[in-house]
Amino acid sequence: MSDFVYLSPTDRVETWLDQTTLHIRFNNVARHNALSVDMWEAVPVLLSQAEQDMRVRLVVFSGAGEKAFVSGADISQFEDMRAAKEAVTRYEQMAETALMSIYNFPKPTLACIRGYCIGGGVNVAISCDMRIAASDAVFSVPAAKLGLGYRYSAMKNLVDLIGPGAAKDLFFTARRLDAQEALQLGLISRVCETEKLPALLSEYTSALAANAPITIAAAKAITKEILKPSPELDMALCQQLIRNCFESADYAEGRKAFMEKRKPIFKGI
Repeated sequence: MSDFVYLSPTDRVETWLDQTTLHIRFNNVARHNALSVDMWEAVPVLLSQAEQDMRVRLVVFSGAGEKAFVSGADISQFEDMRAAKEAVTRYEQMAETALMSIYNFPKPTLACIRGYCIGGGVNVAISCDMRIAASDAVFSVPAAKLGLGYRYSAMKNLVDLIGPGAAKDLFFTARRLDAQEALQLGLISRVCETEKLPALLSEYTSALAANAPITIAAAKAITKEILKPSPELDMALCQQLIRNCFESADYAEGRKAFMEKRKPIFKGI
């Protein structure tokens, strides 16, 4: 698929492919990258394309400019989209579709965070597999200040990530966290000085480009099964995913490269 071209449905979401990494960047700088309707709608479209593109091993979400990852939903659209009952339902379905498309995406995803990561921005970040942040990052879930109801899936992602006590603390108080407290809570996994964020991101993109995609995909899918209630756990699927790894050409390449004392070249087959 060397001629595969990504076309974003809106100029408020930029996208480009850098070798094996697809970058999706929210671009609403005037509103600190607040998510407008067209931005929500662009995410599933782009991820559907990325799922079919064999070159893509990692999808990175980021925010344009230097002040925000995502500062929440675009409040200027609330009267149109979140006032009337029918409009609220449509908006929630749209946001749910976008966030679940990230959560269910079979390849690894990473949120690279600078500045404000508020409300919907937190939801995007915790829908990703990994989160790294600059030291200037600020996190908050301010729904209680707006009287908003929060979806089950968003609350579950937060609870699964940082535990019920910390999740209720953030949700009930709507307080802001700096990057260090977010790191301590497990909301993010790495933090660095702002000027070092590109290098930290490069560390991840390089690792994901070099490591075996079948193994990574299996680990992601099995982790998802682990988080399900035990009656819903698909152990047969987990066992099949492991067999797929051992039966792959990549496993043979990994063994051969180890014996030959060289870096393996994995092809995802």
